[in-house]
Amino acid sequence: MDQKITKEQEARLQNLEKIRAAGIEPYPEKFEKKQTLAQAKKLFEGKKVSVAGRIMLLRDMGKLTFCHLLDASGKMQIVLKQDEVGKEAYKVFVKNFDIGDFLGVNGEIFTTQKGEISVLVKKYEFLGKALRPLPEKWHGLKDVETRYRQRYLDLIMNDEARQIFNLRSRLIKSLREFYWEQGFQEVETPVLLHEATGAHAKPYKTHHNALDMDVYLRISHELPLKELIVGGYEKIFELGKAFRNEGIDPSHLPEHTHLEHYAAYWNFEDNIAFTEKMFDYLFDKLGLDRKIDVPDRDGKMKKVDFSTPFKRVNFIDLLKKDTGLDVLDYTDVKELLKDIKKKGIKIEGMEKMNLYTLIDNLYKKVSRPKLIQPTFLYYYPESLQPLARRNNKDPRVVDQFQLVINTWELAKAYSELVDPIDQRQRFEQQMKDRAAGDEEASEIDEDFITAMEYGMPPISGWGIGIDRLMTILTGQENLRDVVFFPLMKTKE
Repeated sequence: MDQKITKEQEARLQNLEKIRAAGIEPYPEKFEKKQTLAQAKKLFEGKKVSVAGRIMLLRDMGKLTFCHLLDASGKMQIVLKQDEVGKEAYKVFVKNFDIGDFLGVNGEIFTTQKGEISVLVKKYEFLGKALRPLPEKWHGLKDVETRYRQRYLDLIMNDEARQIFNLRSRLIKSLREFYWEQGFQEVETPVLLHEATGAHAKPYKTHHNALDMDVYLRISHELPLKELIVGGYEKIFELGKAFRNEGIDPSHLPEHTHLEHYAAYWNFEDNIAFTEKMFDYLFDKLGLDRKIDVPDRDGKMKKVDFSTPFKRVNFIDLLKKDTGLDVLDYTDVKELLKDIKKKGIKIEGMEKMNLYTLIDNLYKKVSRPKLIQPTFLYYYPESLQPLARRNNKDPRVVDQFQLVINTWELAKAYSELVDPIDQRQRFEQQMKDRAAGDEEASEIDEDFITAMEYGMPPISGWGIGIDRLMTILTGQENLRDVVFFPLMKTKE
């Protein structure tokens, strides 16, 4: 333990020794817990129970003590009477047990005079000593940094936090069930890769000692999943971590949970229909209201309606409407930059951007802030997506969509590029952009091109950020609020 201990910690250490002196093991091996507290609350009076949890409240009334226990299912009151547990056992309890300690109880259900369903304790077992006091119980844990650094305290003190993470668990379970019902198989692909490809992002680089080579943490699941389609799989999905060495803000975390799927013989229109079907399934399965209050980027609450079908908007037309510029007319970044300036639009760092980065930031500046309701943006300039299939009618456009909700880009999908010659040319252009200073441009993945050359069917792929989805569904402002342990700077 830290040498600089408080008076409260010193008192708890003394209680620990008193517990041992009373012949009680302060850290026992196990306890036969037969009901959760939530289950116990639903039982009839007189029913015998065996429950356990953390002490959250102690109120000694002399020969009667009221206590609240907390377990994973919630809170429940237990009542100790000296006449029931015995004078010595009662004395040990009230003198040496503290809030935060773990307790096992054998007793029976009864209702107090105030009408609260409780457990009348017949026998208790001490299950674990807390040597540090919990945060102030009346106000919960409000300090945001402490909640992120010590999530266990947040979960102990804040019921809302427990509900959010319970919903996250149910969401992931429901997603898996949905995919299996739709004929998909779950697969796993590597986190360590030779090349960082599959998305426009700066990767994390590390060194593999045994093989004496540098490798990258994946920025997406994309290319290995496509190789499995080459191998004969037709409908597959993967749920796992992706890593992008970029800034941290309310809608971005470098380490995030990512879900991708790929379906042979589909196009992006099939994926639009699939996405709406998925949202309908999730809202029904999780029992969520279709209309949710969500804070926007300024913290103002907006009502978001998840009723399907979602609105569909052409990306090119949207930019033209908002700026008067048809971005498909531009092949020279200098010309686009000049016309953006004529419109009086200012974008931070725009002088140093290449063409597709400038187009993307133009959209984020003038159009995305208006997209509150779930909206499918479709048909993007080819330069924005090096892995998507060109549109048959206009090769300057790729068959891609993004689902934007409350200005957050939540899901992305497209008809995949399956032509290996076209793919190599686009990788080569990405390498030129990288040489010109674009750290997020993709590198050539020769293994993937080799796989493509063995032949690929038509494919549509789809990806979504689970953390962003959870943040929106629970009306939070920051991804960190729905991630158990977001990466933080060390206190030092």
